[in-house]
Amino acid sequence: MTAAQPLLPPDPLVEVRGVSKVFVGRRGASVEALRPIDLEIGRGEFLAVVGPSGCGKSTLLSIVAGLVPASAGEVLIDGAPIEGPYSRLGIVFQKDLLLEWRSVLDNVLIQAEVRRMDMVEARVRARRLLHLVGLEGFERNYPSELSGGMRQRVAICRALLHDPPLLLMDEPFAALDAITRDQMCLDLLSIWSERRQTVLFITHSIPEAVFLADRVAVMSPRPGAFTDVLEVGLERPRRLAVRETEGFTRHSGRIRELFEAQGILREART
Repeated sequence: MTAAQPLLPPDPLVEVRGVSKVFVGRRGASVEALRPIDLEIGRGEFLAVVGPSGCGKSTLLSIVAGLVPASAGEVLIDGAPIEGPYSRLGIVFQKDLLLEWRSVLDNVLIQAEVRRMDMVEARVRARRLLHLVGLEGFERNYPSELSGGMRQRVAICRALLHDPPLLLMDEPFAALDAITRDQMCLDLLSIWSERRQTVLFITHSIPEAVFLADRVAVMSPRPGAFTDVLEVGLERPRRLAVRETEGFTRHSGRIRELFEAQGILREART
């Protein structure tokens, strides 16, 4: 299946141009993780990438962040090529990576310490972010006293403390139960609606991708490539009830059809 030509945003913040990745193992064997990929993400756009395990989604995110070099092609952020770790972004991983010996507030403030931000202003912003995600009153608690969803909320606040123009999220809700996952999606959209950072969101979940994103890029199995990029176009702000609408069902069904065509999803044989 040939890669689809995505609709291009008029004002891209992130430009991925012909990026591919080949990993070479210790014994010299090579694994092609990504075929050449082209993608643009507009300023303030929420773009989700959905695909099966091992298709290169996280590799793509790491290349955009400058944490992993591309084998070919280039990534530009704000018109400048990425040649190493890019600092003007926030990253949220599947694991929250909180420091167990630091309180909730102090975990968020790690960002301010590393970046040498004004600590008075940073504390005000940290408390504001914690309030937005429903953690007001938990500032002095420690990670061991929090649920998985609460811990991930802290991780999101930490990533956003310095108000980055770009937010990268690598399956941040994958380990959460369904109800907590729904609430986290609502919390994330609430925060995003305030500042409209550009978001690259990696997920396995079709409903999660359609619910959150302006566009959904659908990836093939390894070596990963985009098979389609869908314009979601559902009205914002979004409520959970949007998942019962015809538009939501249509977009989700289209992604499932793509996965079925690639053999990722198969009906049970009778």
